[in-house]
Amino acid sequence: MVSVNGELGGNIRKVCEDDMCGVYQLKDDTGEGLMTVYQVFPGCMLIYNDFHMEQWNSQYVPNADMFCIDHCREGRLEWQSGDRYFYIEGGDMQANSRQKHCGDFSFPLKHYHGLTVGFDINQAEQSLPHVMEGFSVDLRKLRDKFCANDKTFVMRAGKQIEHVFSELYDLPEKVRQPYFKIKVLELLLFLDALEIPEACGERQYFYKAQVDKGRDIVTLLTSDLERWYTLEEISEKFDFPLTSLKKCFQGVYGCTIAAYMKEFRMNAAAGMLKRTDEPIISIASRVGYDNPGKFAAAFRSVLGVTPSEYRRLNA
Repeated sequence: MVSVNGELGGNIRKVCEDDMCGVYQLKDDTGEGLMTVYQVFPGCMLIYNDFHMEQWNSQYVPNADMFCIDHCREGRLEWQSGDRYFYIEGGDMQANSRQKHCGDFSFPLKHYHGLTVGFDINQAEQSLPHVMEGFSVDLRKLRDKFCANDKTFVMRAGKQIEHVFSELYDLPEKVRQPYFKIKVLELLLFLDALEIPEACGERQYFYKAQVDKGRDIVTLLTSDLERWYTLEEISEKFDFPLTSLKKCFQGVYGCTIAAYMKEFRMNAAAGMLKRTDEPIISIASRVGYDNPGKFAAAFRSVLGVTPSEYRRLNA
């Protein structure tokens, strides 16, 4: 049986489980997600997180002394501390003790994909000498190095992080279990050698009032796709200085307003192409494009094919 070292709460359902792996489903009004949990060795679990939802109320309460490392492969994760909101995005890594994991988390792009390596420190300390003789990393000191006073450590995307985590996402099943052990040991050695002042960039945050305005802006822009707004109009309508507006939106959603709306419009058009027989020129108009050529170019830049090709492939 795979242990998650705590109470998950009543809003997570176990789908299946065997001796080495457990699958859990998250579901609410905003979407759903899956957590696939592997036991690497006693006291160490590796979790693949695949969420397609806007937010999640975590009820997780650990029953052990924990040290967890999260890697975001795609999407964005938002969490609140006081009146400040923090974010990690594709390629970022964070580490914490899971002592403040109970509460609301948001996914501004409505999806999040990544993994978690979690340690029950007491149990893992007993297991590590049997996993690799002479392994000298002290898990407790490592946790205190990155998570003193239950703080969350964030390291922004870079080649070092990519090297450690990238190979964990596409492993053949027959080598998965032994490879997990190798990569976990590599991760611990990497963190042990890491100099925090050099690795830890400034943690950008935004205040609740700013984030709320950003969400209101998205609601406005996505409620009528035939209507286009200039940045100046948005700035004036929401009393949001233009420079601050651009910085906040980029920080929360990871892209410009124009890029966000282009992708949103094209995904909306893709849905109509799959579900209906409506003429492409009509669909283009419904998502704000009067010029079929510009619509086709925008669609291809987001989906990789033309609207007509997409419809044929999804017929």
